Amino acid sequence: MEIKLGKEHRRKLLKKQNVVGVGLGYRKKKGRKTREKAIIVFVTKKVAPQKLDKEEMAPRYLEGQRVDVIEIGEVRLLESCTPLVQNIPVDDRLARRRPAPGGVSIGHYRVTAGTLGAVVKDLQTGKRLILSNNHVLANSSNGKDGRASIGDPVLQPGPYDGGSPDGDIIGRLERFAPIRATFQSPSCTTARFWEDLANRFLSAMLPHYRVNLQRANEEGNLVDAALAVPLREDDLSAELLALGRISGVGEVYPGDDVCFSGRTSGVVGGSVVARDVSLYVTMEPGVDLYFIDQLVTTAVSRPGDSGSLLVDRENRAVGLLFAGSETVSICNRFVNVSTLLGVEPVTG
Repeated sequence: MEIKLGKEHRRKLLKKQNVVGVGLGYRKKKGRKTREKAIIVFVTKKVAPQKLDKEEMAPRYLEGQRVDVIEIGEVRLLESCTPLVQNIPVDDRLARRRPAPGGVSIGHYRVTAGTLGAVVKDLQTGKRLILSNNHVLANSSNGKDGRASIGDPVLQPGPYDGGSPDGDIIGRLERFAPIRATFQSPSCTTARFWEDLANRFLSAMLPHYRVNLQRANEEGNLVDAALAVPLREDDLSAELLALGRISGVGEVYPGDDVCFSGRTSGVVGGSVVARDVSLYVTMEPGVDLYFIDQLVTTAVSRPGDSGSLLVDRENRAVGLLFAGSETVSICNRFVNVSTLLGVEPVTG
């Protein structure tokens, strides 16, 4: 994509009503993709222009580029929380498998279940490791909240699918990219001083209330990714279930075909809607996560598919699926996962 969008314009668009994401793609007309490049504004629900204040409307053009608005619903993390309602053989994806391929159930001992994305290789040590999401292998930890610790047991299948610490530990948490909420409690002494001072005044007037300062995470999260070290390397298969071996690492652009092999949905195909996407993802009620430089695809995922490796037509690793809505999936770019965690896919 040749078009670009500055940070200030992104911030202004993301503050508008119903807007959850902004990225770069192609304009749609009457539900069909055109070849006209556009700035894509993703909204939870489209609202008729006459029902919006002028300030809440997305402009038709921005920085000389066409703006297109696409409704995608609420975007959320895809950790499993509901029973399966489809005919995927249990032995294929939900059962204990040794060696375990990409596309099967896995999870930190304190979560429900997600998807084992792929077997990757540590760039420094050459060790084979398990790749999935932070919220699948590290319980959505920011590294300081006690939600997970290095060395925690990782189960295959995940706890939701019957995995038990007594016999199903496939590995232990090795490292992860911290997940930082959009608003966090400040740690600096200055912020704590003003918070304490405000609460002293408030206690005299409204003793049942408190003020809690929150610091905005404007940098955003690049990836939702984590690694586990297997108890035995022989317990891992370098294949993706029903897709075979990974052939390398690639990049994809709007219109490119992609697919994934997930614990819940099996093999699902689609295409890239937009890249360079900044968006908000619901972690839990009242807690949002701000992500930058993401891919949005029509390869629609369901709860439990989190952690699936996104591949292109050549079976190259291009993304790591972590969130979605009823109409789209959200994926980290694999090159960002590779850089931040220091790994590459096992190929061949």
